[in-house]
Amino acid sequence: MTQTSEATTTSWWPLVAACLGAFMLLVDVTIVMVALPHITADLGMTFTGIQWLLDGYALALAALLLAAGSFADHAGRRKVLLGALAVFALASLACGLAPSGGVLLAARVVQGVGGAAMMATTLAVISATYHGRQRGIAFGVWGGVNGAAAAVAPVLGGLLTEHLHWRAIFLVNLPISLAAGWLTLRTVEESRLPGKGRLDWPGMVTFTVAAGALTYGLIEAGQHGWTAKQALVPLSGAAVALAAFVVIETRGTHPMLDLRLFANRSYSGIMAGAMLLMPAAFACLAFTSIWLQGALRLGPVDAGLALTPMAATSLVVSVAVSRLFPRLPARAGIGCGLLLIGVGALLQGMLDQDSTSIALAPGLVVTGLGVGLALPPLNSAVMLYVPPQRAGMAAGTVNTVRQLGYALGIAVLGILYQGDQAPYAALNDVYRASAATGLVAGLLVLAVVRPGRRG
Repeated sequence: MTQTSEATTTSWWPLVAACLGAFMLLVDVTIVMVALPHITADLGMTFTGIQWLLDGYALALAALLLAAGSFADHAGRRKVLLGALAVFALASLACGLAPSGGVLLAARVVQGVGGAAMMATTLAVISATYHGRQRGIAFGVWGGVNGAAAAVAPVLGGLLTEHLHWRAIFLVNLPISLAAGWLTLRTVEESRLPGKGRLDWPGMVTFTVAAGALTYGLIEAGQHGWTAKQALVPLSGAAVALAAFVVIETRGTHPMLDLRLFANRSYSGIMAGAMLLMPAAFACLAFTSIWLQGALRLGPVDAGLALTPMAATSLVVSVAVSRLFPRLPARAGIGCGLLLIGVGALLQGMLDQDSTSIALAPGLVVTGLGVGLALPPLNSAVMLYVPPQRAGMAAGTVNTVRQLGYALGIAVLGILYQGDQAPYAALNDVYRASAATGLVAGLLVLAVVRPGRRG
């Protein structure tokens, strides 16, 4: 299995194992959306519970990605990947058997813990296993699997919910986890960085507290108001934890996140674009699914199909652009993609009481165009502005801020959706906020990001 030269052909089975794990964890970010009405009906969950069902998973991903990657580099990527698959499978089983909303929410957080370790290790396994032309092919396949996960999730969730049960959207992870684990055991060689590493526990704890408290405070503000103690206490705690995180990362000898990287305005611009892309393009879909099934009375499959124009378009565009315009500057792709996402959200935010799901299609297609342009170059673009020894940290940070942006987007947009309005009017407000986010993010990226070279 060890490659001794570029001419040596390495088996593709390790790539299959890595892609199975990546596909599964990314599907689980959004597969829950079309099952929300059925879950809430069965378990009696509130609107706040719905938000946490989505945010608990995303927050765990965001909070633990960097730490999981650092731990895997030194403990062994194969070992950590196997452990992550086991945690994810057991948490999925707990989700599928959950007798109450509280148990389901707790299991979703544990799922996110396993997902963070999987996300951190799958790319590292690919990088350690493949070299030369094979590495380029492997990363291309991995990126395609990411796009396919986004395209498949709504329909897969609808099919499982409508024809089996909402619990099946979690239980389906068990055979996939077993297959990925078996392939990992049989085909993936252990790899790790030389020397002993030290985990940044203070940084990880303060970042997790800051992200969790901020999200909790925003969700509570939507329910109780900004001046209620239920919102003020966690929001104040988030500010304190964030300040502590900055101090720890600035003064620590082994920081989880090197804050000096943000001194480069292009790096900061790309990170801001990555974070704002998620609420602009994806967080609003959760509330769209609620409207489709609640107000329009669509079944889970039809609701999933109504959301596919965006995912399918983004997948086609990302493949087409990589082939037809391989030298397209990342600044142009990310910036213009975000502007298209903003325009797409504006088009979707024109609903009235007679609108059907078809009214969403034009805006979803335009948003898909933007996602197909903006999402693929994020990881490679950020590498231009960091030294080689910080490449892994930079890649982990991109994925961290994306998941954090999604979690915060669910919390903020939820404040707008649960207002005392007709469902279509509330959804229009959600889309207008998403549009403003996408347009501002696009202009920001185009204004501050400049051509650069790594180092």
